[in-house]
Amino acid sequence: MRNVLVRLAELAAVLLIVSFGVFLMVALIPGDPAVAILGDGKPPEQYESLREELGLNEPVFQRYLDWLSGAVTGDLGNSIMPPQSPVGERLLAAIPVSLQLAAMGLVIAVVISIPLALLSAARQGSAIDRAIGASMFGLLSVPSFLAGLLLIMVLVNNLGWFPRSQWVRISDSLSGNLYHAILPAIVIALSEIALFTRILRNDLVVTLQEDFVLAARARGMSPRRIMVGDALRPSSFSLVTLLGISTGRLIGSTVIVEYLFALPGMGSLIVSGAQTGNFPVVQGAVLLTALIYVLVNSCVDLSYGVLDPRTRRVHA
Repeated sequence: MRNVLVRLAELAAVLLIVSFGVFLMVALIPGDPAVAILGDGKPPEQYESLREELGLNEPVFQRYLDWLSGAVTGDLGNSIMPPQSPVGERLLAAIPVSLQLAAMGLVIAVVISIPLALLSAARQGSAIDRAIGASMFGLLSVPSFLAGLLLIMVLVNNLGWFPRSQWVRISDSLSGNLYHAILPAIVIALSEIALFTRILRNDLVVTLQEDFVLAARARGMSPRRIMVGDALRPSSFSLVTLLGISTGRLIGSTVIVEYLFALPGMGSLIVSGAQTGNFPVVQGAVLLTALIYVLVNSCVDLSYGVLDPRTRRVHA
């Protein structure tokens, strides 16, 4: 409970710093939101009236405090560009897309990388180990946008196995949703598969030299039992840490995949908001992404005690 309370305090401090940093950067972006909303050629008094209505004439710190007082109650303001709907509603519509893509990408990466890492570590130095290692380095060297374009060319344009764009929500059709989401998720998973496999394989190789593993071998336990039952869990610290980091990172970095497949996720929302000067949307989206990132990594830190009881601290 003490660790949980400490994590909650850290979460609040991080979100406060992130929110102020984002607000300040958005305020320093060149351009006049009033001109972006009304367009050029309007009378100066119209621009001034809109600036007054939006609070743009107030000092930056005062504007931040006004925005923060609403944000802590869940009110992130309204979009200043059409459609002028509440920012919270736009985020609630976009975040499920990015979360699903990130979650599916991570699940695919974990399901593929763990068996590959186990096989590579069990056959250390063999042709299989070298082939897996070379394949992983190859995946790491291919940027996401290039991998996405190649898969679109082969699987969409040539073979017609997957749709090029559009999005179907789970509430409308589960099968249709998975059909449209699987290829973008695979694109997201490719680089994660390579990274997870290399990290876990290296940790397994080190763990297999530990005394408890050597003792298990001396007792005649099967190699599969040793790898999966004894070596995998203590070797998964780095993998679990990467999972936490990757979850928050992928939610923000899905912008490339969302652009390639024309998906209405957080990445597309942030980009469109930055291009049109829709600063309330950008501030709300970045704050929500930071909240998810910090929450996931806090859960990862707390999970270390479950993975290895030796990491638990005993407080007198």
